[in-house]
Amino acid sequence: MPEQILKLGIPSGSLQKATVKLFRKAGFHILDSERSYLPRIDDEQIHLVMLRAQEMGRYVCDGVLDAGITGYDWIMENSCDVVDVCELAYSKSTTNPARWVLAVPEESKVTKPKDLRGGIVATELVNVTRKYYAVEFSWGSTEVKARLVDAIVELTETGASLRANNLRIIDTVIESTTRLIANKKSWQDKFKREKIENISILLSAAIEARNKVGLKMNVQKKDLDRVLKVLPAEKSPTISGLADSDYVALEVIIDDKIERTLVPALKRAGASGIITYPLNKVIH
Repeated sequence: MPEQILKLGIPSGSLQKATVKLFRKAGFHILDSERSYLPRIDDEQIHLVMLRAQEMGRYVCDGVLDAGITGYDWIMENSCDVVDVCELAYSKSTTNPARWVLAVPEESKVTKPKDLRGGIVATELVNVTRKYYAVEFSWGSTEVKARLVDAIVELTETGASLRANNLRIIDTVIESTTRLIANKKSWQDKFKREKIENISILLSAAIEARNKVGLKMNVQKKDLDRVLKVLPAEKSPTISGLADSDYVALEVIIDDKIERTLVPALKRAGASGIITYPLNKVIH
């Protein structure tokens, strides 16, 4: 067991699978994540603990953990005095920020937040929602409870669950993204800070690479200008010489959504030996 250890919390529940997958892409392999709250990671200097995102900020703030991954919503809800190391743009099903929304039954006459003044709102996000109204504390699925109270404040990424329960969104209370946070004392420790920063760099790089691909090709020099005009203007390719002096090799990183239209256009412009490949990490 190494003398220096970083105690890192990762979220259980809805973010669990996405987090394990992200760590794998960043170069870390997490084992036993489905069966244990103390999963193993292939880095002997990291001790993992799996916790609910709702609790993560408190444990980091109190120094039980050196760092952890949680949502901005729960940092605000628990008034956590921590270092916000970086934003990690990933969630359960999309890359968009999650929203805590104020929703009412479709048949409700409420059309704006002030119509609920004095009403009862069910939510898990009590402290944040208190800034709106007096709140009835509620754990678990709140969609059903909208039939028992005036409104709910519920977390959503796509709004599908709310629509399925015949609920109508009337306002957004707070937007939330996933964050890597650190204990303030741990952040002052040279070893722990460097370890946390390394994790931040690698996870951010894995997220940056998620929707990009690498593109390689060979181009005759006489066709180079035509091929360069096909590439997106903001992309500056690496150009290197080949053994055949009449050719050069081009390499560039592009958004994967344009690959299917770009590759045929490059072929028509004179490129050959075109190869596309997935990326694990992109570090700027």
